[in-house]
Amino acid sequence: MQKTPKGLRLHIGIFGRRNVGKSSLLNRLTGQDVAIVSSVAGTTTDPVEKPMELLPLGPVLFVDTAGIDDVGALGQMRIDKTRQVFQRTDLAVLVTIAGQWGDFENEILQQLAELKTPTIIVQNKIDEAGDATAIPDLDEEYPTVRTSASTGDGVDELRRLLIKTAPEEFISNPAIVADLVPPSRAAVLVVPIDKEAPRGRLILPQVQAIRDLLDGDAVAIGCKERELANTLRTLREPPALVVTDSQAFLKVAADTPDEIPMTGFSILFARFKGDLDEMVRGATTIETLRPGDRILIAESCSHHPITDDIGTVKIPRWLTQYVGGKLQIDFCRGHDFPENLSDYKLAIHCGGCMWNRREMLTRILLARRAGVPITNYGLSIAYTLGIFERALQPFPSALDVYHETLKG
Repeated sequence: MQKTPKGLRLHIGIFGRRNVGKSSLLNRLTGQDVAIVSSVAGTTTDPVEKPMELLPLGPVLFVDTAGIDDVGALGQMRIDKTRQVFQRTDLAVLVTIAGQWGDFENEILQQLAELKTPTIIVQNKIDEAGDATAIPDLDEEYPTVRTSASTGDGVDELRRLLIKTAPEEFISNPAIVADLVPPSRAAVLVVPIDKEAPRGRLILPQVQAIRDLLDGDAVAIGCKERELANTLRTLREPPALVVTDSQAFLKVAADTPDEIPMTGFSILFARFKGDLDEMVRGATTIETLRPGDRILIAESCSHHPITDDIGTVKIPRWLTQYVGGKLQIDFCRGHDFPENLSDYKLAIHCGGCMWNRREMLTRILLARRAGVPITNYGLSIAYTLGIFERALQPFPSALDVYHETLKG
């Protein structure tokens, strides 16, 4: 359970003012002293993450945040870190002290509502506040529970509400690739071996795709790009699908017969983690780019770029070649995302394998609000290399979106 990637866990964010008992509540929920607690307001400075198993949901990630009413320059930095957690929260827990409710809590609710984040309201410290309540007309709209982190009262009811309120996709997880490969049929996974996949390791999307195929009773066959043609010749039956790392698209497209559907890991993750149709529309913006246009390339990982890195070197090179001139390209990594999105002609995001779907969907929403098209690595690579339709072959609805966008 502890090895389940963070991106596949239900992210439960805990929010509220300073000293309302958020950290104490997290410790009570997990049964461990995960977060430091004290009577001093502002003890929690940065988000504290705790992975655990919450049956029947499975793996979850609790994120305890700093109080959003912090003050001063340092306090503002803590607030900014907390607001970043909004974007990756699948299920929010808004903690207040029983009997206390005001504009501050209403503002948090409004921000979570704009992100369409399911929210549970917790009136904590009932052992101190007694029967006091002050939440006007919200108990019908939001699940509400009264708790005491000190005594444990109401914590079991909170666990029940967490399970009841969790988004449906965490009850029935979508497939990465298994829905494209019938049981007992094979998928060939083309896995280049380079510095990003040192000896003994595969990158996360490849590992997750293999497990997804096995869960769907399909067969996963792996090979390097230079072995693909021979691998296909040795198979008694053609595979149902070929999936490749995006940087090997041209070689794999050339070696895969047209009757065999082919796509990339990154494109699979555009569907699994984000919105494939929206990112297909975004990719068509590449056609309108001109030298001097400003582009954002966003990477969810914070790894140090290697030589010939896909995001910082190869994609800029392919874009420049396609456009026929130099572009202004900015980069961001991790959970940082620029507020000046409207300054960009296009945003190109990695597959987001390290993140949950909520954070990717939030970034797509932020781009849409700013009027900026967004796509991802695999789609942008396929477009610049001239194999966009080929890479979308396994996704008829996305292919229809592409054709409709061309007509528009």
